Amino acid sequence: MDNVKQAIDQLPPLRQLTQDSQLYAKKSLGQNFLFDLNLTGKIAQYAGHNVKTIIEVGPGPGGLTRALLTDTEADVIAIEKDRRAIHFLDHLVFAADGRLSLIEADALKAPLWEMGDAPRSIVANLPYNIATTLLLGWLSHIDAFESFTLMFQKEVAERICAQPSTPAYGRLSIISQWLAETDILFDIPPEAFVPSPKVTSSVVQLIPRPAPLYPCDKATLEKVTAQAFSQRRKMMRASFKSYGGASMLEAIDIDPSMRPQDLDISAFCRLANALEGQF
Repeated sequence: MDNVKQAIDQLPPLRQLTQDSQLYAKKSLGQNFLFDLNLTGKIAQYAGHNVKTIIEVGPGPGGLTRALLTDTEADVIAIEKDRRAIHFLDHLVFAADGRLSLIEADALKAPLWEMGDAPRSIVANLPYNIATTLLLGWLSHIDAFESFTLMFQKEVAERICAQPSTPAYGRLSIISQWLAETDILFDIPPEAFVPSPKVTSSVVQLIPRPAPLYPCDKATLEKVTAQAFSQRRKMMRASFKSYGGASMLEAIDIDPSMRPQDLDISAFCRLANALEGQF
């Protein structure tokens, strides 16, 4: 690790390298580059705790990648769709002395849960437009991971960690917290990125639970929460009228007049168990 750190510390500053190479963020790929060494180091320390493999999604020019290699002892697998960045990172692969592998792939399709040696974690500065889709896909393979340290638009981060009876609470809150302990670690202001987005970002960490919070079928829970929150202002008896309505809800100790944002995860798991096979 010391040799790798020394080699990376001797590399030219990243801003200079990207300017010299004309590697500019592509709006079509949702790219916003993070060069702040304090922030990348902070993320790396959270992501690299007790893991052998860190899978980084969308390394771009490698600002966070550098920190992962210098501030952790884990091997790093970087998944990158942008071929420009793949070529640009050749110098970092050389400096990493075998600890960095680059894979040109679309993270929406790549089986990250099969990559590297366990225990493994995912770290990423996620494009806003596909962040939720990526997270839900990875949660379907949650047993393969030790942790997720992910950067989201702050609004999405708040939805992941929201509690019942708050405006941000919804389907994403329930699925995420059913499977993992969730925590917003810190915010990152727009000006930390190049180019600057219009919104604040937040770094969220999800630590998989040894088992889901309550027993139920994941696919059914996803359908039940989608049904409930498709019209979140409706009372539960109206949303589930076709499935037994008030009498069905009362039988599983759910007040039919409640709205979905006021139900805890336990209630949704009871509902999923009662309706399994009916969707």
